[in-house]
Amino acid sequence: MTSQPMGMKSTFKKQQSHVAGEQQYIDLGSMHFSDETADGHQGASVKVAEIYRFEDLKHLTKHLYDGHILLIDYSSIANDDLAIKRISAELQSVAADVKGDVAGVGKNLLIVTSNGLVVDRNKIRGSY
Repeated sequence: MTSQPMGMKSTFKKQQSHVAGEQQYIDLGSMHFSDETADGHQGASVKVAEIYRFEDLKHLTKHLYDGHILLIDYSSIANDDLAIKRISAELQSVAADVKGDVAGVGKNLLIVTSNGLVVDRNKIRGSY
């Protein structure tokens, strides 16, 4: 019997199929290990979201409290000035709670950070 390196699972072995001569392989992408999170990434990540109405913020702010960064597309409500003012005020309040920042990016995008990250308002431009 051969010993396995620490942390390796026995499912890496090829399994013989019931049909003679065929081999069945394990999909490594579908395997999960105890030191991984459910999505395979630990820590903060950038989440991309679309917002259609003010009430959608309730589901989005949870990600900020979890330490993630949100890139929010508000194209669908870009003509509703009142909704945009309410949304930006709420996002500024949440950003203050999580010690983050809010900034407009492009025409219909907002970025909201958490955990002390600030958005640099200076654009990096390529040389020509």
